Amino acid sequence: MAMRAAARRLHSVNRPLFTARSFSTTARVSSLPQSEKSRIKNEASLPSADPGPDSSTASFLKERTPYMVPTYIRPMPMFVKGQGCYLWDMENRRFLDFTGGIAVNSLGHCDPEIAQLIAEQAETLIHCSNLYHNPWTGALSKILVESTVKSGGMRDASQVFIANSGTEANEAAIKFARKVGSTTDPSGAKHELVSFHNSFHGRTMGALSATPNPKYQAPFAPMLPGFKYGTFNDIEQLETLITEKTCGVIVEPIQGEGGVNMATPEFLAALRKRCDQVGAVLIYDEIQCGLSRTGTLWAHGNPALAPKDKKSPAAHPDILTIAKALGNGIPIGATIITDKVSSAIKTGDHGTTFGGNPLVCRVAHHIVERLSASELQNGVELKSSQFVAGFKSLQEKYPEVISEIRGLGLILGVQLGEKYASRASEILTAARERGLLIITAGEGCLRFVPPLTVTEEQIKTGLGILEDSFQAVLGKQ
Repeated sequence: MAMRAAARRLHSVNRPLFTARSFSTTARVSSLPQSEKSRIKNEASLPSADPGPDSSTASFLKERTPYMVPTYIRPMPMFVKGQGCYLWDMENRRFLDFTGGIAVNSLGHCDPEIAQLIAEQAETLIHCSNLYHNPWTGALSKILVESTVKSGGMRDASQVFIANSGTEANEAAIKFARKVGSTTDPSGAKHELVSFHNSFHGRTMGALSATPNPKYQAPFAPMLPGFKYGTFNDIEQLETLITEKTCGVIVEPIQGEGGVNMATPEFLAALRKRCDQVGAVLIYDEIQCGLSRTGTLWAHGNPALAPKDKKSPAAHPDILTIAKALGNGIPIGATIITDKVSSAIKTGDHGTTFGGNPLVCRVAHHIVERLSASELQNGVELKSSQFVAGFKSLQEKYPEVISEIRGLGLILGVQLGEKYASRASEILTAARERGLLIITAGEGCLRFVPPLTVTEEQIKTGLGILEDSFQAVLGKQ
């Protein structure tokens, strides 16, 4: 009841007031210990200080979090409303969101057109199972294939499997690669999969086995057999890493969780060449960097990842996995494949209960149409330039703190120097307390993946808050 009441209250607010936590009487503050008075004074100077222990949020969470499996450590704000590039918490404070739901809300929070489509389809047909056809699974598959080829990405794209998440999209890719391997070599020898350090492909056992991070893997060891790990952007290793036993190679053209690390065009070309030599399937995981986040529909089709030799063909994949922005918050993932892969897949080889249902597919079809628009993509490039200029200005003020600015389009990383990498979480907290949401990636990298609809004024505001946060945490260097 409290949650619904808070949501209704915020939904009716046109011009929210954003203040720090307040207390009902002066006497209440004066009766507190000096240490608590100091804390309140510090909070009062911040527009969005985390809710205190006696706040509505704290009370609400205390009643409910004991029933939740503690797989996340979350800060105190509890978000109950979103619109565009903003989120509001239970205390009615507004936050500028440069996380975009971790690159999910590319069209912003609660986009009116998407909300209307959801309402219409929810009154028409939500689910009928994959035992039957529905109008939207095929429509989404068609627009994904046609838009991909038209964009200059994945030139041989031909068919799509639709699932519920990025992890599931990668699980399908792993299975498909294994099936191609067993079809090519029925002995079973061609079963190895190659991935790269600092990658992230998901949390289920297959995707996790392709994610060589001890933090994620160790508690659930042993991993599935047959996975090998290489060094990202190291071409010399490929001849021994990718062999006749390799059925598939999975790589992110831009590593998101690993630190916003871009593949070099030469590395992607070398992967394509080596996979062709040994008959392996090349998988691009564009779950975070795809769907126009780089200014082109797919990151691997961006000119920045094209070979310098104009005569050399761009390195395109046999399988492309996508999710996140595909649903703008509605759970969906997709695995796009070529005829080379689909020829090995037979009825019954894979399936899903909820994947491809008409509600999510209708929403995703609409989203693909909008994210494919050249006007939006051109805007990404302009906004990226504004972000990078702001980061460079901050780097000039803190040359020892910021060691590198990485990324492309609106998937950007500000890498903190070795001495300051451990303080990334402090900067996140300081930014949040000032009304800006950002996240980290890798070791000491601040990651920026805002909605692609973010405005120049919002970027300017966010960069100002970021600078204030640096000042608060690090002082003037």
